[in-house]
Amino acid sequence: MLNIGDVAPQFTLPDSNNNQVSLKDFAGKKVILWFFPKASTPGWIIEGKGFRDEYQNFIDKNIAIVGCSADSVTKQDKFCTKQKFQFTMLCDEEHTMLESYKVWGKKKFMGREYMGISRVTYLIDEKGVIEKVYPKVKPLSHAKDILKEL
Repeated sequence: MLNIGDVAPQFTLPDSNNNQVSLKDFAGKKVILWFFPKASTPGWIIEGKGFRDEYQNFIDKNIAIVGCSADSVTKQDKFCTKQKFQFTMLCDEEHTMLESYKVWGKKKFMGREYMGISRVTYLIDEKGVIEKVYPKVKPLSHAKDILKEL
């Protein structure tokens, strides 16, 4: 996991509409960058809906919301369309960005080890520096919890 004060790694990835999106596209704004293991899974639907429902409150604070998983553009598009997500959802099938943000690694569940994405959210400031790290997220209240701190 990255630390507060680290420079956020640059990236260019396709979004759910297959447009190329880079961190530099958000220059002058803060960015909530949230990582989730897989599109259309229950916890991430709940977390995504929280960001969707609070979207205007983030926009009013000049904060962009960007989600990222290792899903394909097609899966991410279906997820965003079905859930009516109006924010950017990135697709990192090669895990390049996931690795640079230190959220891709070994996980353990019910005694089984596998490679996957950690539930981490970063708040990146207007200059591209990590301002806050959320290593443990509660999908049901994550968006509101962040807004309370801002």
